[in-house]
Amino acid sequence: MSKPVGYFTNCTINYGSLLESLQEEYGSTFELMTRREKLYLISAIASQLCDQAPGRCRDEIYVVGHQVNSSLPKADKEGLLEALINQVRWGRSLSDTEVLPMK
Repeated sequence: MSKPVGYFTNCTINYGSLLESLQEEYGSTFELMTRREKLYLISAIASQLCDQAPGRCRDEIYVVGHQVNSSLPKADKEGLLEALINQVRWGRSLSDTEVLPMK
């Protein structure tokens, strides 16, 4: 069972926030959105966060992205997406000064 959006965010009820209005419109677990709509929001948010992150991607990461999209089954892509989101939010990542050399 999915957890409500408020579990993952700082959404506080009765403060008139965007997250509160989204939950009122689409349900606390966004159950009134289609799968495609949820994936679009993931893509839009990730794209903006990527644009705001310092540094740049190594060329090999673009190749990895293509390999993932062309080779992994859907369930593994979803699992990888979940793992990456968890790592972005809670894990340690290389800083811009620690970037490994290009292959």
